[in-house]
Amino acid sequence: MKIVYMGTPDFAIPTLEALIASERTEVVGVFTQPDKPKGRGHRRMMPPVKEKALAHEIPVFQPPAKISAEEIRILKELNPDLIVVAAYGQILPEAVINLPIYGCINVHASLLPKYRGAAPIQWAIINGEKETGVTTMQMDIGLDTGDMLLKEAIPIEETDTSVTLHDKLAALGAELLMKTVEGIEEGNLSTKPQNPALSSYAPMLHKDTGRINWNQPAASIHCLIRGTQPWPAAYTLYHGQKMKIWQSQVVKASSTTLEPGLIRQASRKGILVDAAEDQLLIEEIQMAGKKRMVVGSFLAGNTIQTGVVLGAENDDE
Repeated sequence: MKIVYMGTPDFAIPTLEALIASERTEVVGVFTQPDKPKGRGHRRMMPPVKEKALAHEIPVFQPPAKISAEEIRILKELNPDLIVVAAYGQILPEAVINLPIYGCINVHASLLPKYRGAAPIQWAIINGEKETGVTTMQMDIGLDTGDMLLKEAIPIEETDTSVTLHDKLAALGAELLMKTVEGIEEGNLSTKPQNPALSSYAPMLHKDTGRINWNQPAASIHCLIRGTQPWPAAYTLYHGQKMKIWQSQVVKASSTTLEPGLIRQASRKGILVDAAEDQLLIEEIQMAGKKRMVVGSFLAGNTIQTGVVLGAENDDE
């Protein structure tokens, strides 16, 4: 089966690798986002999918904006039987969706119809879900609204962050896509429409997504810390200085009198802070302009004052 692959970030790499390695499929072209400047030197860097494709001498195409008539012409020349999409970063026009004989299949990192959109992995953790998974679907012109083909769930472990869950789902996505391709070839797959009443949206994260609201339960804040890694990272303010929080745990409060954001203790075990419900033990932090450090190491050369209220409104970022 001739495949055109559309994907951009690291999440899309395992699926591309599986297609390249399979005897069932031939990847005749890869579409990905344009190279972008990164780092302090603003050096233009290739998307991960482009690097992988070039390493296997697969033609790469990088439309600068939305797919135009020129890209559609290229796709017609490539004449794929199927287009596979995984975290490409654009909504495809109807002309592309209807071009291959088997249409376009999307590998989406959620249990659709929940968490349609750009950041399903992060929002599943932020919202405290106990499981997530991958869905392959037949694409239509909507945002992750197409009929579902295959779906597989995995638990979200208490220690999972967006980084660890990303890697698990990327590997699962590759496996599920190959099962989908096999089912398409053998003609034994059936589609299932999504129920819009059960849908939810997972928008892109922004810098302020990571700002901690201490008037939430400690469990919710803990989920935010895990779900916003590696970017934008959860943060609060300590004496007006940004403090990123990388690791924490929930501590059952012994008292019902809690003052959200109040630092109760600061020791080698961590910084104990009141939340609206229970307390949060902050175990790893990063102050502005500094490296990530476990709290015990940070306190060896710095002081964290008890009685300070984190994120107080009169503190300026």
